[in-house]
Amino acid sequence: APVLISILLGASFSRYQVEENVEHLLAPTHSLAKIERNLVDSLFPVNRSKHRLYSDLQTPGRYGRVIITSFRKANMLDQHHTDLILKLHSAVTRIQVQRPGFNYTFAHICILNNDKTCIVDDIVHVLEELKAARSSNRTNFAITYPITHLKDGREVYNGHQLGGVTVHSKDRVKSAEAIQLTYYLQAINSLNDMVAEKWESIFCDTVELFQKSNRKVKMYPFTSSSLKEDFQKTSRVSERYLITSLVLVVTLAILCCSMQDCVRSKPWLGLLGLLTVTLATLTAAGIINLTGGKYNSTFLGIPFVMLGHGLYGTFEMLSSWRKTREDQHVKERTAAVFADSMLSFSLTTAMYLVTFGIGASPFTNIEAARIFCCNSCIAIFFNYLYVLSFYGSSLVFTGYIENNYQPSIFCRKVPKPEVLQEKPAWYRFLLTAKFSEDTDDSEETNTYESHLLVWFLKRYYCDWITNTYVKPFVVLFYLVYISFALMGYLQVSEGSDLSNIVATATRTIEYTTAQQKYFSNYSPVIGFYIYESIEYWNTSVQEDVLEYTKGFVRISWFESYLNYLRKLNISTGLPKKNFTDMLRNSFLKTPQFAHFSEDIIFSKKYNNEVDVVASRMFLVAKTMETKREELYDLLETLRKLSLTSKVKFIVFNPSFVYMDRYASSVGAPLQNSCISALFLLFFSAFLVADSLINVWLTLTVASVEFGVIGFMTLWKVELDCISVLCLIYGINYTIDNCAPLLSTFVLGKEFTRTKWVKNALEVHGVAILQSYLCYVVGLIPLAAVPSNLTRTLFRCLFLIALVTFFHCFAILPVILTFLPPSKKKRKEKKNPENREEIECVEMVDMDSTRVVDQITTV
Repeated sequence: APVLISILLGASFSRYQVEENVEHLLAPTHSLAKIERNLVDSLFPVNRSKHRLYSDLQTPGRYGRVIITSFRKANMLDQHHTDLILKLHSAVTRIQVQRPGFNYTFAHICILNNDKTCIVDDIVHVLEELKAARSSNRTNFAITYPITHLKDGREVYNGHQLGGVTVHSKDRVKSAEAIQLTYYLQAINSLNDMVAEKWESIFCDTVELFQKSNRKVKMYPFTSSSLKEDFQKTSRVSERYLITSLVLVVTLAILCCSMQDCVRSKPWLGLLGLLTVTLATLTAAGIINLTGGKYNSTFLGIPFVMLGHGLYGTFEMLSSWRKTREDQHVKERTAAVFADSMLSFSLTTAMYLVTFGIGASPFTNIEAARIFCCNSCIAIFFNYLYVLSFYGSSLVFTGYIENNYQPSIFCRKVPKPEVLQEKPAWYRFLLTAKFSEDTDDSEETNTYESHLLVWFLKRYYCDWITNTYVKPFVVLFYLVYISFALMGYLQVSEGSDLSNIVATATRTIEYTTAQQKYFSNYSPVIGFYIYESIEYWNTSVQEDVLEYTKGFVRISWFESYLNYLRKLNISTGLPKKNFTDMLRNSFLKTPQFAHFSEDIIFSKKYNNEVDVVASRMFLVAKTMETKREELYDLLETLRKLSLTSKVKFIVFNPSFVYMDRYASSVGAPLQNSCISALFLLFFSAFLVADSLINVWLTLTVASVEFGVIGFMTLWKVELDCISVLCLIYGINYTIDNCAPLLSTFVLGKEFTRTKWVKNALEVHGVAILQSYLCYVVGLIPLAAVPSNLTRTLFRCLFLIALVTFFHCFAILPVILTFLPPSKKKRKEKKNPENREEIECVEMVDMDSTRVVDQITTV
């Protein structure tokens, strides 16, 4: 049934849809910046927001962008490079997109200016004037930075168009190592958007072809589609690495379940355990696809979540099978396995469903995290059902094969030892087995000790880790672990940079690196929007507005306009009629200020007066290398000012949509999952046999999570959507591995603490070790994937596995030997009067070849 369900549901995944909207996935769902963007879009037309500025001020839209620099740090403003850039500009404007019946060029799909001409970056006009000045041998033409003047008298901002600038006195540009050009496209309908998307693709090809013919310069193209393409590219570049991971896990799972005794060797159960996990994951993928869900690259982490939980459950069942008596019927042995292992597996599965269920709830503000948690919940639920049914049935089948003394691989009955001695050496090697009638009662429980991991733990490791001379070093090592974890924990940084979730060898990474290198002196342009009708003619209002813009490079109509008012000696309290007349007759008709008119929204009244209902200015902050953190602080500062200021204003830039409340949004799933996990542990403390189990489990989870956060920071992993999802999984992975170990120790009575530590390791250590080896081997190929997303996945998951393994096999076995709960040091002697001796029973087999004497004492 599980196989059939998986095939039926998983078949729909062959026609899956890919999530195209990166903002929908990674930006906070409930964001104030999105509301502010809607307000800005309703006030100002998008088409008139990009004719002077590099930045996308209101909406990303469609665009093509390229950074041109030199390998030798040459001056990009010299004659050779100026001609080269203008030649590239000409090639870009001649790009054609062929559609049935018409060929679209840049002139057909560009954003138009007021004079119906294409909007191009002002740096192009600067370069054209520079070329004309050189042609006429004029030496008085000077470019200033970050604001320069064109020959028509306009002031233009070039802080985001000139990079690596060296200046003379009075901000005159001496040289520039990089130049950036941007081409804005219209996307007003589906056909226009389709043509613009195709144009972007041809734009990148044109730039790359142009560079091949001009190898002395380096060009970094980037479009509005680059982030989406590079985000999904992780799935494509990961394919062969994931196949390698699957092969390694299959191989090791088979080896971990194998032993020299061919009858008791269970190689197929290792493979079937992995198949169980695969079927559950495929079922979940099919359900998500049938319910309208779309695939995205964050789903690459789900197989590893399933691998850690599913394989440990199957290995724990196999470990329980080894503890059953071979003379029992298969049904009795299976019942013992389910009674021994499925209780803890059910509880840990419930923990997964609760923690990931909270992450899948509407409380999660990041859509990618919510979808990931939802898919994980479905996969874990079906994995639990499939372990009960599919893997349980597989265990029963292998049980019957074992009872019939048939090897799991060949399924042929093993000959008696005397017959086997007559066979060739290779035959004896493959069909070596120990018959139960050849074993005394005292040796019957040790049938599986020939398993390498069982033999290693029982004979060597348990005695070594509980040695008195080893314990101080383990405690010291734990203190070192806590110290380094604390050092990293104090340096945790938020990873709101979108380049952290894309493949490495992509346009996004190359462009972002170049942009940060050459254009990090100034932050993105911030729109400062006043959305109320205020007394612009009032001097006190003017001063209030300018007070909020201190410390910025002002590139707007407002400062020039205020200076113009002061020159006209406009005083406080100027009648509104005179002000509107001045606007109509002077401001709007003066060529010097005509290009500022689009930054004011006018509303006509009944008496033919003009009222200013909204206005805007554009601000650029001076920033350093850590501009993203500074920009986030700037956003929070301006937001607070907008709440307390006398003037109603908002600030907006498209990057604010990703940054706005990102820290609280990305941390909310982890916080909610931790609270739910702690609540569940507290509530179940009244249900379990001993509440100390949950106390130790809570302390262990806290220690593991603290260490993982600290060490992932030291390993240069930021706290972003991917790492938070890994931390949620880390809670469950720790409980998965540590809960059975702690339960066996705490519930153990009699003997000493050391004895019960050894017993807990012997009972559960093999399953933990098997699942850990398979898990780490599966993670190793992930480290080689050329993607920042998989890099974060590997580092976080590897740290979770390593730190949990360290706690299971070192910290807990040592600490539990001298901390509560206490044990009785000596076994209580039973009253001799309660002993009853049973007479000797003689059993003779059918061939009358062997007599067994059995004495049982109660």
